Amino acid sequence: MKQVGNRLRTLRHSLSLSQAKLAEILGITQSSLNRYENGQSTPTVELFRKYADFFDVSMDYIFARCDEPQGKLYHYQPKVWKNTTDMEQFVEMCFDPKSPYYNRMKESVLQMFSETTDE
Repeated sequence: MKQVGNRLRTLRHSLSLSQAKLAEILGITQSSLNRYENGQSTPTVELFRKYADFFDVSMDYIFARCDEPQGKLYHYQPKVWKNTTDMEQFVEMCFDPKSPYYNRMKESVLQMFSETTDE
């Protein structure tokens, strides 16, 4: 929590706010804010949200998971996409095999997924 406390202090300093003023803005006591910044206590999830909203930063930034205020940007890629056999089975379940377009749709979807995993 020491790292998070340092990040909270840095955010406050970035706007030249005193602990008393920021505590008033966030609706907490100055002594609570001091404990958070010194890593002696942990803010509630709601208070973390208030920090993120007030300073317009991501939770990743507050939790010191990254140094960019906008946070980490993830490219979501389900594990099943990496396994062609599993993906083929999934696509098989999605379309009616009796349809005249079954093979064409299946091939198109599989091709789309393979292109997504190649990026």
